[in-house]
Amino acid sequence: MKILITGGTGFLGRHLVWQFARDGHEILFTGRNADAARSIALAAAKPIEFISLEHGSKRAREQLLACSRDADVLIHSAALTSPWGSDLAFRRANVASTSEVLAACQANAIPCLINISSPSIYFKFRDQLSIREDSVLPAGVNEYARSKQQAERLVIAAAIPLRVTLRPRAIFGPWDNALLPRLLRLLRYGRLPLLRGGRALLDMTYADNVVHAVKLSMKLVPSDTAQIFNISNGEPIAAADLFAKMAEQFGIPLHTVQRPYIVADLFARLLECAAKIRPQWEPPFTRYSLATLAYSQTLDLSRARDLLGYSPVVTLDEGIARTAQWWKQQGVQA
Repeated sequence: MKILITGGTGFLGRHLVWQFARDGHEILFTGRNADAARSIALAAAKPIEFISLEHGSKRAREQLLACSRDADVLIHSAALTSPWGSDLAFRRANVASTSEVLAACQANAIPCLINISSPSIYFKFRDQLSIREDSVLPAGVNEYARSKQQAERLVIAAAIPLRVTLRPRAIFGPWDNALLPRLLRLLRYGRLPLLRGGRALLDMTYADNVVHAVKLSMKLVPSDTAQIFNISNGEPIAAADLFAKMAEQFGIPLHTVQRPYIVADLFARLLECAAKIRPQWEPPFTRYSLATLAYSQTLDLSRARDLLGYSPVVTLDEGIARTAQWWKQQGVQA
């Protein structure tokens, strides 16, 4: 099977590239980081092809149309994932990229599209438990969430025989350059602030479980209706307990202190105001990034279990242990 993977030089993208190459498929992957692409290709189980491509650029649509000819599956994992950034940057990376992908699928009659989205589109600055895929979506809380909502609407409206959107919650694992580094910075802070008592229930998803969900999605029967699935490890954990597990596995002394959420939220607002005055500066934390650790957000996986046959292949504890081991082997400072 010929599979094209966008964002293949990113965190999740490289896991998709490696595992599908290992399964014996013909792999093409796109990305902006040629150095990362070379290391990914060297580590692959078989020869794979890299296409340097920047979504939202003048040539991106033409390049994608050319490299996606004869593809059987297109996995769209390219995205800008960040709690802070400009509207233009998110629209180019998340909305324009999806538009380019859909054009390629339709022009080349690619029968299967797997779109990687995000549960950030559910977020409401309040506790939410067992969220279902058909929940009414709020207005996005930041530019990232709004761009992912727009991208999903494009996929839903597309005329592709099998189009699946996955919403994996808080992906982590080896090569993670977003979630875990931020959490580790919090742990190294010295006195880790616990918001709302550290009781917020968090869903996490080990990278291999997302790849597993993608593989299952490719086996679905084509339908006139777009398919949407929540994905996670299915093991909600209190924020305080997650920090304790991470501190133990990464060998970091853990010292916590209770902090009023309202004070932290006010400070985050001030940082965001400062960042708007200095556009090139990213605040160390935002209202959204704080709130994801202060409010519970867990996903209902019933649909994924019933229709995909999904169940995690790597547990949360094993995923944290594997990630910590990888960091130590790479000599990454924890």
